[in-house]
Amino acid sequence: MRTHEIETPEFKPRLVVSGLLLLVVVLLSPRAIAAQAKGATPVNAKTSQVAPLPGDYVGQETCATCHDEVAKGFSSNPHTKLAEMHGKTGITCEGCHGPGKAHVDGGGDTTKIFNPAKATAKEVDARCLSCHQGQHANFERTAHGENNVSCVSCHSIHGGEDKGLLLRVAEPKLCFQCHTDIKPQFNMPFHHKVQEGLMKCSDCHDPHGTFEKKNLRSSAQMDMVCTKCHTETAGPFVYEHDVVKTEGCTACHFPHGGPNPRLLNRATVNTICLQCHSPSPNFTTAPIPTGPAHNQAVQYQSCTICHTDIHGSNTHPDFFKTNF
Repeated sequence: MRTHEIETPEFKPRLVVSGLLLLVVVLLSPRAIAAQAKGATPVNAKTSQVAPLPGDYVGQETCATCHDEVAKGFSSNPHTKLAEMHGKTGITCEGCHGPGKAHVDGGGDTTKIFNPAKATAKEVDARCLSCHQGQHANFERTAHGENNVSCVSCHSIHGGEDKGLLLRVAEPKLCFQCHTDIKPQFNMPFHHKVQEGLMKCSDCHDPHGTFEKKNLRSSAQMDMVCTKCHTETAGPFVYEHDVVKTEGCTACHFPHGGPNPRLLNRATVNTICLQCHSPSPNFTTAPIPTGPAHNQAVQYQSCTICHTDIHGSNTHPDFFKTNF
């Protein structure tokens, strides 16, 4: 009877040495990585530039030794409130211009500091939006952003005519510097009271961008920018005037100013109405109603003599004013 011997595993020194080396690498790797990180210069992943170190900042008191005229007026600047926050480590000169040590050591070398006046529009916008991104998230998609109208084109960070918003020039003069085609409309006989100071361009338009055309202030309702003041036309109504909901206020009215009362875009009311309410050979089905059942003599030319609730009615489908 043959006895089965138990085989002893063969000793393999190469395998043992490899295992020990692997253990050493695992133990030393965290220390090596930490040492490398400690000695390395931090890099800003977003800009691929070397991030400033705490020692690169000199403080606003040092800036004031040369820029005294700016420092004196900065106490009334809205950014000062942020500068006083968090133990005076908030927004200071270097918050916008970058660390000043190299600038000071270079004897005021302007190439060692960020100067918005010499930077591109995109560089300026990126610097401002690093703080104001939340309020102006759509700025880069606006006509202003796409056409290199930078923040400092409208705002004077150290001060301006409008202290609250740091505008270089107060509205509407600021807007008219570029929008020269709009300014004459406010000189028309009938116009919104912008030049008189009762309204501002920014009441209707958001210069920093919206998802609406012409940077109109966004709203769930199409013409909320108009009906927030003209509340009587807002509705909802039992009988809606479809054109108001589909084409909007500007189907019948000039938005800025015009030669006709109520900013109507036609001299007589019936010419506005008959643009839709007229039978045409170009259409197989005319709009309903197709037009007036009475003559168009002068005394009847204003359709709103009878159809008084032209923006919508709660009592009559033809927008007659019915008194109960």
